[in-house]
Amino acid sequence: MSLPRIGRIAPAFALLNQDGEKVVLKDFRGLKNVILYFYPKAMTPGCTVQACGIRDSKRKLSRRDSVVLGVSIDPVKRLVKFREKEKLNFHLLSDEDHSVADKYGVWGLKKFMGREYMGINRMTFIIGKDGKLKHIMEKVNTKTHHEDLLAILPD
Repeated sequence: MSLPRIGRIAPAFALLNQDGEKVVLKDFRGLKNVILYFYPKAMTPGCTVQACGIRDSKRKLSRRDSVVLGVSIDPVKRLVKFREKEKLNFHLLSDEDHSVADKYGVWGLKKFMGREYMGINRMTFIIGKDGKLKHIMEKVNTKTHHEDLLAILPD
């Protein structure tokens, strides 16, 4: 599947967050920029580093009128544990059937230690207040992701 195109309305979705509440992308339209980041699996080393960097940058991201939504295929129960363990301060969304990952073109073949499998490829999408896709980060460095976001988002 291919990536959505910059300048177009971002693919719509509604997913459950770590509290079992429905989060709908269009509800942010006109209010906030949305940082939609896809990560492979909660509570793994790279995903934890990435999430904690975002957690620690929340105030700066909020000043840029942005909200963060992290998406994985983890069930809600696992997201609760991840949020509590790492004291995360943003929504974690459960995409168990990977339907949203498909829409955004991040579900695909992965290779790890000589094994091939289907999973989420780590990517971030910045969606403007107008609902249009503004930027795609195809190569994400988990250690600097939060700093890279701050460099991209306007003050």
